[in-house]
Order: sequence, then C-alpha cells, then structure tokens
Amino acid sequence: MRLDTALSDSSPNSSIEPPPAPPCPQEFITTIQTSLNEGSLEEALRCVQSRWTVPQIIPLLKDKSADVRKVAALALSMIAGQSKAGPCGNVTDRAAIQPLAITLHDTDPMVTQMAEHALWSIWFRLGNCRAVALVKCGNTHLHHGNYTSAIEKFSQAITEDPHFAEARNQRAIAYYLAERFPESIDDCKAALALMPQHFGSMSGMGHCHAHLGQWRQARHCYRLALAIHPRLEGIQQSLQQIEQLLTENPAL
Repeated sequence: MRLDTALSDSSPNSSIEPPPAPPCPQEFITTIQTSLNEGSLEEALRCVQSRWTVPQIIPLLKDKSADVRKVAALALSMIAGQSKAGPCGNVTDRAAIQPLAITLHDTDPMVTQMAEHALWSIWFRLGNCRAVALVKCGNTHLHHGNYTSAIEKFSQAITEDPHFAEARNQRAIAYYLAERFPESIDDCKAALALMPQHFGSMSGMGHCHAHLGQWRQARHCYRLALAIHPRLEGIQQSLQQIEQLLTENPAL
C-alpha cells in the first residue's frame, strides 16, 4: 500500500465507526428479567438478539453488581455462537469465550455457575450446522449407552468440521465411558489444542490418567483444570485424594 493511501485511510474523515457502547446495566438486567419472570426464555432470547450484540454484553461481565454479571453470562449463553456467518461461529461470537473463562474466577459462586453454563452452551454451537446436528445425534446415543454409535457420529462431526472442539470433547467422553482411555486422552488433547479454556477436556484427561494408574499425570491435569475453573465440581476432591495417595506412596 502506498504511504499517501495509508494516511488517507486513517484520516479523521474515514468511515470507521466506534465500537457500540455497552447497555445501561440497570436497563439491561430489568429488560431480560422481565421476560424471564414471565417464563419465556424464547422472548428473552429475541429481546437480547434484537437490542444488543456480543461485544456490547461482554463488558458487563466486569460490572460491580453480581446480578448484572449473572445476567450478562446468561445473555451470552443465549446469543454467542448463534451467528450463521460461517462454520465455527464468527470472530465476534468466539470473542466471548475468554472473558467468560476469566469470569469462572468470579467471587460470586452463582456468577461462576452462569459463566460455566454459558461456555458449555457456546462450545456446543461453535461448529457448522451439519457438525452440530451430528453431535446432537451422538449425544442421544451416548445417553442411551450406545457408545459405538456415539463415537461414529462424533467422528463424522469431526470430519465435517475439524475445528469443532466440542465434537472432539464429546468423542473423548464416549471413549472414556467405553474404557478406551488412550483414545480419550488423544481427543482431550485435540480439543484443548482447539479450545485451551476447555476445563471439561482437561479434567476428563485427568480421569483417564487416573483410570490408567498414571497418578502424577492425573494430578497435573486436575491442577490445570482447577487453574481454568477453580470451582469445578468434584475435581478438588479428586486432586486431594491423589495428593494423599502420592504422599503415602512416593514410588508411584
């Protein structure tokens, strides 16, 4: 690019628009709670989508009010990852993931719970349409204990969209339940390569190592999972049990 062109593009008269301002916290929380109090999650979703965008809501995760932070996480769980702009969601949708991962460290347990829910909701949507449908089908098989069929559907989803981290994580769960632990570990690693904030894959990898008697590797995974999500249910207890085991049996 020529220098004069670059200077012209960056002039005050350029058409670059400032980023949209976040909503007024009180208006935001009142608007959404009104729909929720009426028992209409669909109306709340329509309300959020029509009035605010993901970049506008993200700053509310740092609001001084825990109620605002909770509702912001809820709103992100409803709209982030819903874009039809292309496979794996668009950049704007994915931009909510790291702020929500930071919110897992919130001092309010309910805010943390809402952030965890939001992350799972987004992760399940960040594939292309066919891959998302295949994962849903795989989950149906998984819940009925049809592990072979579940693995087949998750494998098809991965082929359809290799960047869909949750397809890898769900197949890792199926391998784990089928007691195919090395394969589950491989999928956990692949999911984490695509989504480093995925506390589910990190803790799942720890479970696999524990089943294989690889206690130090399991401890390492549990520590990393808790570094991502300090309130992750059950992991602190599992880590304490392994710490005690290794203290009593240093040779393991």
